[in-house]
Amino acid sequence: MRLNTMNQSQMMILESFAGAQDEQELNELMDVLRDFYAQRLEREMQRLWDNGTFDEKVLEQLRGQHLRTPYHYQAELA
Repeated sequence: MRLNTMNQSQMMILESFAGAQDEQELNELMDVLRDFYAQRLEREMQRLWDNGTFDEKVLEQLRGQHLRTPYHYQAELA
């Protein structure tokens, strides 16, 4: 994905990370972003559960499935 321009949110995040004084502060900022998205995901999962889109039946269907994208490694040419 190539970005030609950044929106205001992207600029604010970039400036926040650029202002980090050390690795500990950088890690704290990353934790804040991870927590934000985890809470957002939790709210969406709860909404899907409450409206019946996601339930025990769907959960059981997903259990044990391998949903990761397969990676294909190309052998290096000598």
